[in-house]
Amino acid sequence: MTPASVEPPASTPPQPENGPKTWKVGTLTYTSAGLVALFGWLLLGDFAWSMRERSIGPMSSWYLNSLDVPNVVFALLLSSFPVVLGLIVGPVISVKSDRHRGKWGRRIPFLLVTTPMAAFGMLGLAATPYIAKWVHGHFPNESEMVVSVVCFGVFWAAFELATAVGGAVFGGLINDVVPKQLLGRFYGMFRAVSLIDGIIFNYWLTGKIPTYFSLIMVGVGVVYGTTFMLVCLKVKEGEYPPPPPLESKGNRLSQRFAGGFRTYFRECFSQKYYLLTFLLFMFAGLAFMPVSFFSVPYARSLGISMDTYGNCVALTYLISLSLSYFMGWLADLIHPLRMAILTMLGYTVVTVLGALFGTTPNAFLAIWVAHAVFAGSYLTSAASLAQRLFPPGKFAQFHSAAGLMAAPCYFTLAPLLGALVDLTGNAYRLLFIAEFFLALGALISAFYVHRRFMQLGGPKGYVAPE
Repeated sequence: MTPASVEPPASTPPQPENGPKTWKVGTLTYTSAGLVALFGWLLLGDFAWSMRERSIGPMSSWYLNSLDVPNVVFALLLSSFPVVLGLIVGPVISVKSDRHRGKWGRRIPFLLVTTPMAAFGMLGLAATPYIAKWVHGHFPNESEMVVSVVCFGVFWAAFELATAVGGAVFGGLINDVVPKQLLGRFYGMFRAVSLIDGIIFNYWLTGKIPTYFSLIMVGVGVVYGTTFMLVCLKVKEGEYPPPPPLESKGNRLSQRFAGGFRTYFRECFSQKYYLLTFLLFMFAGLAFMPVSFFSVPYARSLGISMDTYGNCVALTYLISLSLSYFMGWLADLIHPLRMAILTMLGYTVVTVLGALFGTTPNAFLAIWVAHAVFAGSYLTSAASLAQRLFPPGKFAQFHSAAGLMAAPCYFTLAPLLGALVDLTGNAYRLLFIAEFFLALGALISAFYVHRRFMQLGGPKGYVAPE
C-alpha cells in the first residue's frame, strides 16, 4: 500500500494492458497483494470489533437481568445512555476526524486513543460483581441491586464513551482506504467475520455466561485491546487535501466553534434529499431494535433457557454467514439502496408473523430466526449504503448527522417499550407491532430516496450533492 504523489480520482482508472492490475482510492494505490493485505488487517480488526459487539451487549443484558432491574432501567442503561453519548460525542469527533491531518492520518489517531479505553471498560465490567460486593460490604444499608447498578454504570460509561468515538471514525477509515467498487463485497466479508464471531459466542459461550461471566468478559477485553491496537498500527492511510476553512466571523475560539457549528448544520440538514436519507437510516436502525434489544428477557419470559436461546442465535448467524458474500455481491451488482428495499420488504412480513404468533417458545424461536436472518440480510446488503450516498470528503460528518437526527428516537424508544412491556404484564409480542410500523417508515423513506437517487445519476452516474 503506497501513497501516490498526487490525489488520483476515487474510482479505479483503466488498467494498462500489460501491467499488473491496481486499485486506487484517494492517494492510495493497491496491487492485488496489497489489497489482500489491507483486507486481511481490516478483517482482523473487524473480528475484534465484532467480538466486542456480539458479546458485551448480551453479557451486560444477562447481568442486569440477573439483578432483576426494571425494564425501564434496563433500557435506560443499555440503550438511552449510549445514545446520549453518541449525540454529544459523535458530531464533534466526526468533524474533527474529517478535518484532522497528521502523521498517522485522520482516523487512526482517534482509534489508538479509544481502543485501550474500551478494553479498560470491559475489564471493569468483568470485575463489577466483585467490586459491587466489596462496596456493598461498606454500605450494608443500601440496596444491593442499586450498588451493583452504580458500579456497573461507571465502567459501562467508559466503555460506551470509547465505543461512541471509535464508531464515529471506524466507518470513515474504511471509506478512506477501501476502493469504492469493492465496498459491497468487502462489507459482505465483514459481515461474514461478524457472524463467525456471533456463532462462536452464542453456540459455545452464551450458555456459560451465568457461570463464567467475569472470565469471558476479561477474555473479550484482552483480545479486543491487543488485536485492534495491532490493526491500527498496520493499516496506513493516504494523504488528504487541506480541509476547507470553517465559516467564522472572528478568530476567537467561540467564534470559530460557532462558525463550525453553522457550517455543519447548513451542509448536513439543508437538503431534502439528505434529510430523507437520514430518515431511512433512522427507521431502519430502529426497526431492528425492539425485539432484538429485549430478546433475552423475551426468551426467558417464555421459559427458554439461555443455552437454547444461544443455539438459535448461532443458527441465525450460520444462515446469515452462508448468505453474506452473496448479499455483498448483489449490493455491488444492483446497488445497496435497492437491496435495502428488497430485504426490508421481507423483514416487514416477518414482523407481522411475530405479532400474530410469537407467544409460545417454539413459535418465538422460529420467528426469531427469520427475524434475525432478514435483519442481517439488510445489514449486510446495506452496509456500504452510507459510503455510496454521502459526499466522500465529508463522510464522517454526514454519517454523524444521520446519527444526530436519529438520536432522540434511539434515546426514547427503548425506555418507552420497556415501560409498555412492564405495564402490559410482559406482553413482549407487542414489540413486533412496533417493529412493523418502523419498518414501514424505512420502506417509505427508501422509495423517496431511490427516486431522487435516480435523478442524480443512478447506479452508474451518481454524484453526491454538496
